[in-house]
Amino acid sequence: MRFLERERATLAKLLPELDPALREAPLMELERPGSPGIRHFRDSGGPGLLVPEAHQGRGATALDALRVQRAIGSRSPSLAVATTMHHFSMATLVAIGGLGDGLEWLLIEGVASSNRVIASGFAEGRSGAGILDPSMTATVTADGIRINGVKRPCSLAHSMDVLTASVLIPREDGQGDELAVAVVPAESEGMSVSGFWSSAFLAGAESEQVTLTDVLVPPELLLRTGTTSGEQLDELQTAGLIWFQTLMTGSYLGAASALVERVLLNDRIPEHERVRLFVETEAAMATAEGVARRIDAGDLDESALAQALYVRYGVQDAIARVVPRAVELLGGLNFMTSDEVGHLAACANGLSLHPPSRSRMTAPLSAYLADRPLAIA
Repeated sequence: MRFLERERATLAKLLPELDPALREAPLMELERPGSPGIRHFRDSGGPGLLVPEAHQGRGATALDALRVQRAIGSRSPSLAVATTMHHFSMATLVAIGGLGDGLEWLLIEGVASSNRVIASGFAEGRSGAGILDPSMTATVTADGIRINGVKRPCSLAHSMDVLTASVLIPREDGQGDELAVAVVPAESEGMSVSGFWSSAFLAGAESEQVTLTDVLVPPELLLRTGTTSGEQLDELQTAGLIWFQTLMTGSYLGAASALVERVLLNDRIPEHERVRLFVETEAAMATAEGVARRIDAGDLDESALAQALYVRYGVQDAIARVVPRAVELLGGLNFMTSDEVGHLAACANGLSLHPPSRSRMTAPLSAYLADRPLAIA
């Protein structure tokens, strides 16, 4: 069947061992706490997906990565959501590598060559704060910086090798403060993981609480950005947010696609109903692919971020139409005799819960349409 054909072909090309491993595992096993999905991702070389081949990665384009995330989401929504956070961190590190003096690439190559999993301390969803605002405090010492703070939920909490977190530190020239990315090894003294996620949905993403108590980060693991918190978005932050919106959109569209695929494979469902769901789902994916192509063209300006948000909210609406109809067409027997249909339906709606929410972006987008700069609430 042609549905999801390109996505799964892309996954097979870049991470050939991953899809077979996910197919062999029951969906609900992949979605439970302690899921083997993250191990399969690591073993297949997934951590290096966005790292250029010259630096020991898989060299995926943004369009490739979007398709990979949709393919993974159709097998395990939990794994797709969790790995999006890894890729978001990795895309940020790669972008910083392009701005730095070359030392950043040593870190990036180490992640790719050793298949290290990165948990993200970015994209905060705290009430009353922007998603780019640091949630942790940093104190400068003679040996580096000491970080204190909490990240919750933090996907990949149990499987992470390192945590990336934004912090505000003094500029090297002494002229105020700047944002920096701290790369914190999971075994660092003072870092701990505790329970947070109590829902059965997306439980395989390992979204728990990560606490840092006086954790030392040496200078070589602190990547400066030259950006001040609260300033108009700079190129690095804009690019990271575009990546985040695009890959998260693909991941949840993959969960919805898993339900649509079940409808398309059921010959007892009327043909016009199957085609209707197919058309709407593929139209949603096409809009996301448009954003991915802008990323690949290096078009990462404010208008691209606005488009990424438009597309993300538009796909949310498409999912809200497609998923209930797919559940209805699959019928009560499918719903009652297996947890899979209900689980996929619940997971697919999670896109609306990620920052920045549509409600918080209403005023900023209205201002942007009136020719003012785009702000992220």
